[in-house]
Amino acid sequence: MKRREFLATGLAAGAAVSWAKVASAQEAPREGEAAGKERFKLRYAPHFGMFRHSAGEDLIDQLNFAADQGFTAWEDNGMMGRPPEVQEKISREMNRLGMAMGVFVAAAHFGRKTFVHNDSEVRASVADEMRKAVEVARRVNAKWCTVVPGDYDNRLEWGYQTANVIDNLKVCAEILEPAGLVMVLEPLNPWRDHPGLFLTKIPQAYQICRSVGSASCKILNDLYHQQITEGNLIPNIDAAWSEIAYFQVGDNPGRNEPTTGEINYKNVFRHIHAKGFSGIVGMEHGNSKPGKEGEAAVIRAYAECDAF
Repeated sequence: MKRREFLATGLAAGAAVSWAKVASAQEAPREGEAAGKERFKLRYAPHFGMFRHSAGEDLIDQLNFAADQGFTAWEDNGMMGRPPEVQEKISREMNRLGMAMGVFVAAAHFGRKTFVHNDSEVRASVADEMRKAVEVARRVNAKWCTVVPGDYDNRLEWGYQTANVIDNLKVCAEILEPAGLVMVLEPLNPWRDHPGLFLTKIPQAYQICRSVGSASCKILNDLYHQQITEGNLIPNIDAAWSEIAYFQVGDNPGRNEPTTGEINYKNVFRHIHAKGFSGIVGMEHGNSKPGKEGEAAVIRAYAECDAF
């Protein structure tokens, strides 16, 4: 099967809000992009519901509102559960707007001991999930899908569990590679949100990705989770850089937009931009304030943190 490129190209969108400081820092417009239209240096990706008070409940209207604010990417954890005709409708509109599709969740085994076991039924089940993910990715022009490899087993030595996770991920990678789809492994914090999960830290994810040895197995570095689990964000970004394919963000405490907590996102965004990151930064967080006011605050926060 010929490898298919799923990432949308020609990413461009105009902003309806005037941010003079941001505009002055932007580079020249890309080909096909209107001169004078403000946009961000990084591809920040909102999700459905984030701007529903401003745009309404219609999914297409929400995409258009985000594009008008200068966002050039989008992500939807629940895309796998949407009817195929809805997936295709979303994809058509994103293509029209020049927006790139970010992650959707392909496998998230919360509360289940799956990837940590050497079990033929588990292996067949996760392989089926990957095949379904490939079909969804084709419909929505996606390049990345999220995988959370389930809980750990406190009755099995950690080394055996790690080896089993690696072996199961190799099976997944064999399915994803021909389609050009990348599963991004997401370490999640065990202290506040997700106790009991096997994958919690960036160095652990790095070791696993290196062991799987596939371009279709990389890291999703969610900085909200890693601030809670291990901190040391920028040094860990640097150490694991070769295996990081995707970022998600949210401030801590609160898991809301940047500038509402303790993480200096302007410095983080400056750092990954300087390293040449051209992927997507998913806005996987809530809004600190309700209604339209809260949605405007989210847009202002990204304008502020992107003005480096």
